[in-house]
Amino acid sequence: MALTMIPRSPLDDPDTAAHAWARYKRLMRFMMVITLIMVGGSFVALYREDGMVSAHFYVATGLMVGFAMLLMSALMGLVFLSSGTGHDEAVGDLSENEDDDD
Repeated sequence: MALTMIPRSPLDDPDTAAHAWARYKRLMRFMMVITLIMVGGSFVALYREDGMVSAHFYVATGLMVGFAMLLMSALMGLVFLSSGTGHDEAVGDLSENEDDDD
């Protein structure tokens, strides 16, 4: 079995990495604003539907909506970062280089 070189990732370059992470942070700031708007909207919808209920209910709802939205945006942001910088192409498929000796 021959050893193959794994191509370098574009994120190994400090300038490319700095640009990519700055774009990711900008996306996360934007999603934080959208998340706060959605949490506020969920409070309004809950108040219109049920009136004033327990404060614990509003806190739990706000935390759930906020956590879910920020987690989804963080993970999707990492997918965009990886794909947009060419990092995905730098990952080699070692199964393509294996000889069929079976």
